[in-house]
Amino acid sequence: MSSARGLFRATGKTAHPVMADLIDGVPVFVDEMPREKDDFYPTPPEPTRAILKAEKAYLDRFPTIWEPACGDGAMAREIEAAGYSVTCSDLVDRGAGADLRSFYDFSTAPANAIVTNPPFCECNTGAWNRHALDVLGVDYMALLLPFNWPGAESRAGLWARNPPARVYLMRWRIDFTGAGAPPMLNAWYVWDGKTRPEDTRLLMLSRSDAEQEGFDL
Repeated sequence: MSSARGLFRATGKTAHPVMADLIDGVPVFVDEMPREKDDFYPTPPEPTRAILKAEKAYLDRFPTIWEPACGDGAMAREIEAAGYSVTCSDLVDRGAGADLRSFYDFSTAPANAIVTNPPFCECNTGAWNRHALDVLGVDYMALLLPFNWPGAESRAGLWARNPPARVYLMRWRIDFTGAGAPPMLNAWYVWDGKTRPEDTRLLMLSRSDAEQEGFDL
């Protein structure tokens, strides 16, 4: 099994031991799981396909979608396959034709809609959300994060000030590494519009929701 910290490109610091394996039903814990270079874990197609299908009515109002943590372009390719124009950026060149610069170097957004699997550590501190919503003022943002992301007390103020409009819990565990799915659930957190929603809607996505015309799982 893989560490959630590694899967979401975190800082590499581990506050508590993580479960590395099960041997005869007994969990084996280690201080830190080995991670890929630069904590790079491409997003499998199903989560992107599912959110594009679920959010189509909202996304269709944007001529271009920005993928600011595009990696090798895995998510951007799915967005394009769904019929949207995509602009890509990232810190590292992985062959996706990305604009190579930090998310925080952007003073204006190249598109008013963001769909991405962001660096988890940046969302943990709230820096990513504040830059997107307060500095860039994007109209729409969908972030792929662990389902328990809002549970930390340190993020209470962030949630209170900028709660998402919709949260989509995925009913399957995403295999980011090819080594088996991690022991956690993920969700899409969607901020839609500049006004604060009265209530955040909790919705569900099943793996079958990733099935779209022209897509073969």
